Amino acid sequence: MAVDLLLGLQWGDEGKGKIVDVLTKNYDIIARFQGGPNAGHTLIFDGEKHVLHTIPSGIFHDKALNVVGNGVVIDPVIFKKELENLDKHKINYTSKLLISRKAHLILPTHRLLDAASETSKGKAKIGSTLKGIGPTYMDKTGRNGMRVGDLELENWKDKYDALTAKHIKMLEFFDVQIEYDLKELETEFCKGIDKLRTLQFIDSEEFLNQAIKDKKTILAEGAQGSLLDIDFGTYPFVTSSNTTAAGACTGLGVAPNKIGDVFGIFKAYTTRVGSGPFPTELFDEDGETMGRVGHEFGATTGRPRRCGWLDLVALKYAVDVNGVTQLMMMKGDVLSGFDTLKVCTSYNYKGEKITHLPYNIEPENVYVNYTEFKGWNEDITKMTSVDELPKNLMDYIAFIEKETGVPVKIVSVGPDRKQTILR
Repeated sequence: MAVDLLLGLQWGDEGKGKIVDVLTKNYDIIARFQGGPNAGHTLIFDGEKHVLHTIPSGIFHDKALNVVGNGVVIDPVIFKKELENLDKHKINYTSKLLISRKAHLILPTHRLLDAASETSKGKAKIGSTLKGIGPTYMDKTGRNGMRVGDLELENWKDKYDALTAKHIKMLEFFDVQIEYDLKELETEFCKGIDKLRTLQFIDSEEFLNQAIKDKKTILAEGAQGSLLDIDFGTYPFVTSSNTTAAGACTGLGVAPNKIGDVFGIFKAYTTRVGSGPFPTELFDEDGETMGRVGHEFGATTGRPRRCGWLDLVALKYAVDVNGVTQLMMMKGDVLSGFDTLKVCTSYNYKGEKITHLPYNIEPENVYVNYTEFKGWNEDITKMTSVDELPKNLMDYIAFIEKETGVPVKIVSVGPDRKQTILR
């Protein structure tokens, strides 16, 4: 048995949560492998909207076990709120939600450091979600971090106090005004720790490798998107973890030769939250229509997403870096009504026409070349089979398949789990 991966191929917000929810019936275990509560995975079913930030998207299925892997960073305060939301829906998570002892904890002072760092950058802000993600990963790589397993040790509070004291000193470095009540923050943090302790802590790498030997089916769930990868994204406007396929190996303790299918999720157009270069970004009526019809607001921050045409140069790059075996196209319904669609097929980069993603895609270096397609006017949200889809949409999909060399196996025609067409 192998571990299948599901990850985003753009700047996040591709609709991974919905597809994990759709695919969960095929898997025994859903395992989240990186990121933290800067993720927002939205699921809609039975007329209700659910947003998960840290918990794997398979939690709403009775039979699936859900694992938060070692590559994830956990904010106990946010995690507690997520669990309380599951309580409202009578989800019995205590028996099917397992936490890696090696996952790192986000402390209240990590969030303060995040806010101070971002404020100090002024106009050069990277668009942090201010959830403390970056400072937590910095402590992890600096060998200073606190992990879930530390909570089982008698001296965990000593370790917490020492790291917090270090952070308070670091805040002075940024020379910005950050108002906070540490006592109040710590009270909430401790309540979160108490809630976290109600779950089972596991050595996740041993658990998952044994599951592979026992021929269990496993789906690894990524957060954010490939273009936000700390190594391969649009640095420095990226997240602090490896969002690409390699991150699943380090984030779960699974060997590369145990990876099976790689499901790549992308929107029929492109969006981006926060700062950073975005070659196909639109500032006209078309961009405004995409945002309005697609309800393009960040699931975690509520910030409006920047919208633009599909960037095939970037998409092919993500397909190659991840070794994608199946593509899944989201939000095709949002493009209904456009007379003409555009797809970026190459860049003019410093005077040269290229079809690969270069080192720097800032506007002064990149000019976009488009290929145009005829749009479609049909409302596809109620369509249930490939045969019903408009010819122009099928031509659009066929072009994407030809250019990437990877089949599009799922076409999403709406936000509900039922609005999903398998090919």
